[in-house]
Amino acid sequence: MPDEDLIELKFRLYDGTDIGPIRYSASSTVAMLKERIISEWPRDKKIIPKVANDVKLISAGKVLENNTTIAQCRSPFGELPSGVVTMHVVVQPSLTKTKTDGVGVRPCYLS
Repeated sequence: MPDEDLIELKFRLYDGTDIGPIRYSASSTVAMLKERIISEWPRDKKIIPKVANDVKLISAGKVLENNTTIAQCRSPFGELPSGVVTMHVVVQPSLTKTKTDGVGVRPCYLS
C-alpha cells in the first residue's frame, strides 16, 4: 500500500485521552474505525462502548456516517501537510427498552 494512501488518525476520548495515532488506508470506512476503537478502548474507563453504534465519530464538527470512507471525510483537512488528524469520539449507548412491572423506564446516560 503506497504511503500516500495512508492517513494517520488519533481518537480523542471524552476525558481527553487518546487512542492512537494509528495509520489507516484512505479506503477504510468509519464503521471499520469504530470497530477498531471498541477493540482498543481502555478497560479502566467508566463508560465503555459495547457495539459500533454506541460510538459517534466527529471530524471538522460533523458526525461521520458509518459507510463514509476516510478519503471522503478528508476534504476539510486534505490541504494540510501530512500529520496526525484527531477525530473526537462520543459514546452514546443504544437506547434499549427496559420494563419494570410493565411500566417503561427511560434510561439515563451521562455525557
